[in-house]
Amino acid sequence: MKKSLLLLILVLTAMSSVWAVTDNQQYATVNGISIANQWIYDRVHTPAAYTADAICNQRARTATMIGDVIYVGRSEEKLVIVGGDSISQSVLHRFSAIDGTPLPDLDLTLDGQPYGRFLGVASVGRDNFGHLWVAPMTSNVQVTVPVYLVDTETGELTLVVEMDKGEAPQRTDYLDVLGDLTLEQAECNIMTVAGATADPGFPTVYRMHADQGGDWEGGFDGDPYLDFVDFYPEKKTGFSLAPVIKMVQQGDDDYAGELFYIDCFDAAPVLYSIDGSIYDTFEGVDPALQPQLTPNGCTEFSLDGRNFFVYVKADMNGNGHGCQARICEMGEGQTFAGMQPYWQVPADSLGKVNDSGLRVHCFTIDKSIDTDGNEVVTLFTFKAYNGMAVYKIGKGVTPDSPGVPGDVTGNGQVDIADVNAVINMMLGKAERTASGDVTGNGDIDIADVNAVINIMLGK
Repeated sequence: MKKSLLLLILVLTAMSSVWAVTDNQQYATVNGISIANQWIYDRVHTPAAYTADAICNQRARTATMIGDVIYVGRSEEKLVIVGGDSISQSVLHRFSAIDGTPLPDLDLTLDGQPYGRFLGVASVGRDNFGHLWVAPMTSNVQVTVPVYLVDTETGELTLVVEMDKGEAPQRTDYLDVLGDLTLEQAECNIMTVAGATADPGFPTVYRMHADQGGDWEGGFDGDPYLDFVDFYPEKKTGFSLAPVIKMVQQGDDDYAGELFYIDCFDAAPVLYSIDGSIYDTFEGVDPALQPQLTPNGCTEFSLDGRNFFVYVKADMNGNGHGCQARICEMGEGQTFAGMQPYWQVPADSLGKVNDSGLRVHCFTIDKSIDTDGNEVVTLFTFKAYNGMAVYKIGKGVTPDSPGVPGDVTGNGQVDIADVNAVINMMLGKAERTASGDVTGNGDIDIADVNAVINIMLGK
């Protein structure tokens, strides 16, 4: 038996699976609504596996979730030789949204050739009809922003539209899409914001629009851009580093995007109207809920008749926190003022490592109905160079209790050290503790070893 166990250890030593790991935090139920972490993959809870992964890279900047699949875009990842040319191909890394297990990568191609544009997948997202899209970072000498649909079977890109910058070409980083990019089922709007490498930034917002079955045109009454004049705080005159924009869907079939959030380096999220006027700000928000300004990212969702706002509470250097999101119920009239805090996730952090100034924090929301008829929200949170996680939110959600199944050593992850710990307990080389009884049968035996291995393998 000892020989079999040693052989098993040798086989597993080169493997590390962390997909059963949760954030090991306990979140209170608020107003009958609970939250539970489904899995987490980051610097804090699965450090060895995450930091060895290709997505732990400063060119893996954004991610999205479509159904049961998560897509993480990494620009210029693989060197491909085509003829006499060397092309740094962009790749989409895929993971199961259910348990975080890795899925086959998707190598991106354009016109049958490896897609190797500089920061070619700086922005990755989905439209409202499940279509995956990517867009590159563009500089102030590039007068359009190409937006591509992605074939999720082959990785081939199809150009949808080249967003016109008009007479105000500036750098762009991150886009938002509302509606149907194929224009087959609904209208579509695409927006992005001019970014800068330093304050005070630029006042320019770009927008393209197309009716269902129609043609693309400038989204500001035919113009492709609008220079805003209203800012919060009032002393601001532009949007600085890596601004993020998020259009608001005001009804199930509404894709007009006439209201949208803009979050940039030196301000909390601001809700704007399509005419460039400010609709709402954080001015009247409880100081305890004010975010650290430097990270950018936000979204909203409704659940059981309540309206919620999700925003970045802190970046990797945020007053002892690290890459965390705040989830609040919005105040009366869906306003920031009077927001009620629910949770901060992860409660302990995704990570606290400098990301070289990427700033963007991605959120994706899905809604479903559980077997008891309760609405359930799935929240995907991703912070470049620090980690990602999936949470379930709803009245029918069972809140988390501290403890990771299979984490015999208590280090917050399930790996070969836990297998060794159970074996040592079996062989009398270590004190037998309750953590070693993974199966819960009252004994510590080979079944517990197998249980830990299955958790490692995601079975």
